[in-house]
Amino acid sequence: MPTTPFITDEKFPWAREVEARWQEIRSELDAVLSYRDDLPNFQDISTVQRALSQDDQWKTFIFHGYGFRSADNLARCPKTAEALAGIPGLTTAFFSVFGPGKRLPVHRGPYNGVLRYHLALKIPEPAESCGIEVGGETRHWREGGGMFFDDTYPHSAWNETEQDRVVLFLDVMRPVRFPFNILNRFVVWTISQSPFIKGARRNQEAWEERFEQLRAGQA
Repeated sequence: MPTTPFITDEKFPWAREVEARWQEIRSELDAVLSYRDDLPNFQDISTVQRALSQDDQWKTFIFHGYGFRSADNLARCPKTAEALAGIPGLTTAFFSVFGPGKRLPVHRGPYNGVLRYHLALKIPEPAESCGIEVGGETRHWREGGGMFFDDTYPHSAWNETEQDRVVLFLDVMRPVRFPFNILNRFVVWTISQSPFIKGARRNQEAWEERFEQLRAGQA
Protein backbone atom coordinates (compact mmCIF):
# COMPACT_ATOMS: atom_id res chain seq x y z
CA MET A 1 0.00 0.00 0.00
CA PRO A 2 1.52 3.36 -1.01
CA THR A 3 2.45 5.74 1.78
CA THR A 4 1.18 8.84 0.00
CA PRO A 5 -1.37 11.47 1.08
CA PHE A 6 -4.04 10.32 -1.39
CA ILE A 7 -4.41 6.66 -2.38
CA THR A 8 -6.08 5.01 -5.36
CA ASP A 9 -8.92 2.54 -4.91
CA GLU A 10 -7.12 -0.43 -6.52
CA LYS A 11 -6.97 -2.35 -3.23
CA PHE A 12 -10.59 -1.55 -2.39
CA PRO A 13 -12.94 -3.08 -4.98
CA TRP A 14 -15.90 -2.37 -2.71
CA ALA A 15 -15.48 1.37 -3.27
CA ARG A 16 -16.94 1.31 -6.77
CA GLU A 17 -19.88 -0.74 -5.56
CA VAL A 18 -20.61 1.85 -2.86
CA GLU A 19 -20.20 4.71 -5.32
CA ALA A 20 -22.66 3.04 -7.69
CA ARG A 21 -25.24 3.29 -4.89
CA TRP A 22 -24.55 6.92 -4.02
CA GLN A 23 -27.93 8.23 -5.16
CA GLU A 24 -29.91 5.89 -2.91
CA ILE A 25 -27.58 6.75 -0.04
CA ARG A 26 -28.13 10.43 -0.86
CA SER A 27 -31.88 9.89 -0.72
CA GLU A 28 -31.58 8.56 2.82
CA LEU A 29 -29.27 11.44 3.71
CA ASP A 30 -31.92 13.90 2.54
CA ALA A 31 -34.39 12.33 4.96
CA VAL A 32 -31.83 12.63 7.79
CA LEU A 33 -31.21 16.28 6.91
CA SER A 34 -34.87 17.06 7.54
CA TYR A 35 -33.69 16.93 11.19
CA ARG A 36 -30.49 18.81 10.42
CA ASP A 37 -30.57 21.19 13.42
CA ASP A 38 -31.23 18.30 15.79
CA LEU A 39 -28.21 16.28 14.68
CA PRO A 40 -25.35 16.22 17.19
CA ASN A 41 -22.25 18.33 16.81
CA PHE A 42 -19.29 16.04 16.30
CA GLN A 43 -17.47 17.43 19.32
CA ASP A 44 -20.49 16.62 21.50
CA ILE A 45 -20.10 12.93 20.60
CA SER A 46 -16.32 12.72 20.26
CA THR A 47 -15.07 15.24 22.81
CA VAL A 48 -11.49 15.22 21.49
CA GLN A 49 -12.84 17.06 18.44
CA ARG A 50 -13.28 20.18 20.59
CA ALA A 51 -9.69 21.04 19.71
CA LEU A 52 -10.86 21.37 16.09
CA SER A 53 -14.45 22.57 16.29
CA GLN A 54 -16.42 24.56 18.87
CA ASP A 55 -19.43 25.73 16.83
CA ASP A 56 -22.55 23.95 15.56
CA GLN A 57 -21.46 23.64 11.94
CA TRP A 58 -20.00 20.11 11.99
CA LYS A 59 -22.90 17.71 12.38
CA THR A 60 -22.78 13.92 12.36
CA PHE A 61 -25.09 10.94 11.94
CA ILE A 62 -23.14 7.92 13.14
CA PHE A 63 -23.53 4.32 11.95
CA HIS A 64 -20.33 2.63 13.22
CA GLY A 65 -17.51 3.67 15.52
CA TYR A 66 -14.70 1.28 16.49
CA GLY A 67 -16.87 -1.60 17.59
CA PHE A 68 -19.97 0.46 18.30
CA ARG A 69 -22.90 -0.11 15.95
CA SER A 70 -25.90 2.23 15.96
CA ALA A 71 -28.76 -0.14 15.24
CA ASP A 72 -31.27 2.74 15.26
CA ASN A 73 -29.41 4.86 12.70
CA LEU A 74 -28.73 1.85 10.48
CA ALA A 75 -32.44 0.99 10.58
CA ARG A 76 -33.31 4.54 9.54
CA CYS A 77 -31.03 4.22 6.49
CA PRO A 78 -31.41 0.61 5.24
CA LYS A 79 -29.80 1.17 1.82
CA THR A 80 -26.79 2.80 3.45
CA ALA A 81 -26.66 -0.07 5.93
CA GLU A 82 -26.58 -2.57 3.06
CA ALA A 83 -23.71 -0.72 1.42
CA LEU A 84 -21.73 -0.58 4.66
CA ALA A 85 -22.27 -4.28 5.32
CA GLY A 86 -20.21 -5.10 2.23
CA ILE A 87 -17.12 -3.19 3.33
CA PRO A 88 -14.36 -5.35 4.85
CA GLY A 89 -12.33 -3.85 7.67
CA LEU A 90 -14.80 -1.04 8.37
CA THR A 91 -14.13 0.69 11.69
CA THR A 92 -15.99 4.02 11.40
CA ALA A 93 -18.92 5.27 9.33
CA PHE A 94 -21.06 8.39 9.55
CA PHE A 95 -22.58 11.23 7.56
CA SER A 96 -20.29 14.23 8.02
CA VAL A 97 -22.11 17.54 7.55
CA PHE A 98 -20.05 20.72 7.08
CA GLY A 99 -22.24 23.79 7.44
CA PRO A 100 -21.80 27.02 5.46
CA GLY A 101 -18.42 28.62 6.02
CA LYS A 102 -17.11 25.71 8.08
CA ARG A 103 -13.36 25.18 8.14
CA LEU A 104 -11.28 22.65 10.04
CA PRO A 105 -7.73 23.73 10.88
CA VAL A 106 -4.70 21.63 10.01
CA HIS A 107 -4.59 18.47 12.09
CA ARG A 108 -3.50 14.86 11.76
CA GLY A 109 -4.61 11.42 12.88
CA PRO A 110 -2.55 9.39 15.35
CA TYR A 111 -2.41 5.99 13.62
CA ASN A 112 -1.89 4.95 10.00
CA GLY A 113 -3.24 1.42 10.40
CA VAL A 114 -6.54 2.75 9.07
CA LEU A 115 -7.26 4.76 5.94
CA ARG A 116 -9.97 7.35 5.43
CA TYR A 117 -12.55 7.39 2.65
CA HIS A 118 -15.03 10.09 1.68
CA LEU A 119 -18.01 9.45 -0.60
CA ALA A 120 -19.31 12.82 -1.77
CA LEU A 121 -23.08 12.98 -1.31
CA LYS A 122 -24.01 16.67 -1.24
CA ILE A 123 -21.53 19.15 -2.69
CA PRO A 124 -22.78 22.72 -3.20
CA GLU A 125 -21.69 24.84 -6.13
CA PRO A 126 -19.18 26.01 -6.93
CA ALA A 127 -17.56 22.68 -6.05
CA GLU A 128 -14.13 24.34 -5.99
CA SER A 129 -15.25 26.25 -2.89
CA CYS A 130 -15.30 22.98 -0.92
CA GLY A 131 -12.02 21.17 -0.54
CA ILE A 132 -9.55 19.17 1.46
CA GLU A 133 -5.78 19.46 1.61
CA VAL A 134 -3.75 16.42 2.67
CA GLY A 135 0.04 16.50 2.86
CA GLY A 136 0.13 19.62 0.68
CA GLU A 137 -2.16 18.18 -2.03
CA THR A 138 -5.59 19.70 -2.57
CA ARG A 139 -8.66 17.83 -3.86
CA HIS A 140 -12.30 18.79 -4.37
CA TRP A 141 -15.27 16.49 -3.87
CA ARG A 142 -17.57 15.59 -6.74
CA GLU A 143 -21.00 14.12 -6.03
CA GLY A 144 -20.95 10.35 -6.42
CA GLY A 145 -17.16 10.20 -6.33
CA GLY A 146 -14.95 8.82 -3.58
CA MET A 147 -11.43 9.50 -2.34
CA PHE A 148 -9.03 7.65 -0.06
CA PHE A 149 -6.40 9.45 1.99
CA ASP A 150 -4.04 8.86 4.88
CA ASP A 151 -5.16 11.11 7.72
CA THR A 152 -1.81 10.89 9.51
CA TYR A 153 -0.61 13.50 7.01
CA PRO A 154 -1.40 17.07 8.08
CA HIS A 155 -4.77 17.90 6.56
CA SER A 156 -7.50 20.52 6.64
CA ALA A 157 -10.94 20.88 5.05
CA TRP A 158 -13.31 23.74 4.24
CA ASN A 159 -16.72 24.70 2.91
CA GLU A 160 -16.78 28.27 1.66
CA THR A 161 -20.32 28.07 0.26
CA GLU A 162 -23.68 29.00 1.77
CA GLN A 163 -25.01 25.43 1.86
CA ASP A 164 -24.16 22.17 3.62
CA ARG A 165 -21.46 19.87 2.28
CA VAL A 166 -22.01 16.21 3.21
CA VAL A 167 -19.84 13.13 2.74
CA LEU A 168 -20.14 9.55 3.90
CA PHE A 169 -17.05 9.38 6.12
CA LEU A 170 -15.42 5.97 6.56
CA ASP A 171 -12.30 4.59 8.21
CA VAL A 172 -11.17 1.16 7.02
CA MET A 173 -8.29 -1.09 7.95
CA ARG A 174 -5.17 -0.55 5.89
CA PRO A 175 -4.35 -3.73 3.93
CA VAL A 176 -1.04 -5.11 5.26
CA ARG A 177 0.67 -8.49 5.01
CA PHE A 178 0.83 -11.18 7.67
CA PRO A 179 1.86 -10.95 10.48
CA PHE A 180 1.39 -7.17 10.54
CA ASN A 181 -2.33 -7.55 9.85
CA ILE A 182 -2.65 -9.37 13.18
CA LEU A 183 -0.87 -6.54 14.96
CA ASN A 184 -3.02 -3.98 13.18
CA ARG A 185 -6.25 -5.68 14.27
CA PHE A 186 -4.95 -5.78 17.85
CA VAL A 187 -4.16 -2.07 17.84
CA VAL A 188 -7.58 -1.19 16.43
CA TRP A 189 -9.23 -3.42 19.05
CA THR A 190 -7.21 -1.63 21.75
CA ILE A 191 -8.46 1.72 20.45
CA SER A 192 -12.04 0.42 20.65
CA GLN A 193 -11.52 -0.30 24.37
CA SER A 194 -10.15 3.16 25.16
CA PRO A 195 -12.00 5.63 27.44
CA PHE A 196 -12.22 7.99 24.46
CA ILE A 197 -14.25 5.51 22.38
CA LYS A 198 -16.34 4.34 25.32
CA GLY A 199 -17.18 7.94 26.17
CA ALA A 200 -18.18 8.66 22.58
CA ARG A 201 -20.43 5.61 22.63
CA ARG A 202 -22.20 6.84 25.77
CA ASN A 203 -22.68 10.28 24.23
CA GLN A 204 -24.06 8.74 21.03
CA GLU A 205 -26.50 6.54 22.94
CA ALA A 206 -27.70 9.53 24.97
CA TRP A 207 -28.29 11.53 21.78
CA GLU A 208 -30.16 8.63 20.16
CA GLU A 209 -32.51 8.47 23.14
CA ARG A 210 -33.21 12.22 22.92
CA PHE A 211 -33.66 12.00 19.15
CA GLU A 212 -36.18 9.17 19.44
CA GLN A 213 -38.15 11.20 21.97
CA LEU A 214 -38.11 14.17 19.60
CA ARG A 215 -39.39 12.09 16.68
CA ALA A 216 -42.05 10.48 18.86
CA GLY A 217 -43.22 13.93 19.94
CA GLN A 218 -43.56 15.03 16.32
CA ALA A 219 -45.52 11.95 15.27
